Amino acid sequence: MNATNTPLTDFIARLPKVELHLHLEGSVRPETLRELARTKGWLKRVGAAYWAWRRARQSYRYGSFRKFLRSFGAATLLLETPEDYALATRRLVEWLGRQNVRYAEVTLSAGVILWKKQSVEAVFDAVSAAAAEVHGRTGVRINWIFDAIRHFGVAHVREVLRWAERFCSRGVVALGIGGDEARGPAGLFAEVYAEARAAGLHRTAHAGEVGGPESIRQAVELLGAERIGHGLAAARDPTVMALLRERRIPLEVCLTSNVATGILRRLEDHPLRQLLEGGLVVTLNSDDPAMFGTSLTEEFLLAANRFGLTRDQLVCLSENAIRATFLPATEQQALLQDLAKVAGVRGESH
Repeated sequence: MNATNTPLTDFIARLPKVELHLHLEGSVRPETLRELARTKGWLKRVGAAYWAWRRARQSYRYGSFRKFLRSFGAATLLLETPEDYALATRRLVEWLGRQNVRYAEVTLSAGVILWKKQSVEAVFDAVSAAAAEVHGRTGVRINWIFDAIRHFGVAHVREVLRWAERFCSRGVVALGIGGDEARGPAGLFAEVYAEARAAGLHRTAHAGEVGGPESIRQAVELLGAERIGHGLAAARDPTVMALLRERRIPLEVCLTSNVATGILRRLEDHPLRQLLEGGLVVTLNSDDPAMFGTSLTEEFLLAANRFGLTRDQLVCLSENAIRATFLPATEQQALLQDLAKVAGVRGESH
């Protein structure tokens, strides 16, 4: 393949991709919502249709992060049974396959499942079986990150950890925390994250999305987070930039998300180029693609068309994502070899 002469859309389509920051519950697209709603009562069928219509009418903009969190919570209420979660998983993995995503670490909000008083075990059995079935058809491989709601407190996060430990032999690779950074500062969870590390789980954290640079510093220094979700605020503090650069902590950048949730006014305000020029390890992700009207493919197109990233830089982003996975080195190498067939891979991440 001559990457230089290939149209950009075709180049991105053929680029083997990895996604590291992708919420299952936020990936339920309108057509999947309608499919789910067919088994519900008429009121929920109408509610699902209205929810999808309203999101599109508002151009997938929520105005504020707290309004987004409320909308996210409403969407998760449509996932009432393990079978609902299984359907959402099947449709997500099929969609990833159509984007040439080879591997994804999908975040399952175990914290929300507990909040809904559903069975984490039954839901995980359903989603892992669904992912395995679609893997057999598409080759897309999935591992899982169990996410806790930080503003629900320490006991809640520890309960999510216990479930993650239980399923770590079945594809749960990490513990994460999301939610309101101000109401759930990282320092509260230092002991829980130490327990996660002792149990052999990797650690991620949303940080610097709504909170400031100090939120990122705490996630790295107090929690030992190995990847940072979003990390926008790093661009405001050279010392935090230096910390991330020196420790090679990858950032899970989600361009569209940060505008949709009202954190940034315009896409052009995103510090993507500053983060790259600062030598940080940047990856691209879609976050809650159905709630933001985007996809991983679209995020790559935005990076190229709106931020002027070259094809070599897009390849570097893919390489960074592969190296930032929680896969064994041998499996990372296999993905890097696939990437090399398209555009070549360098020895160091960018």
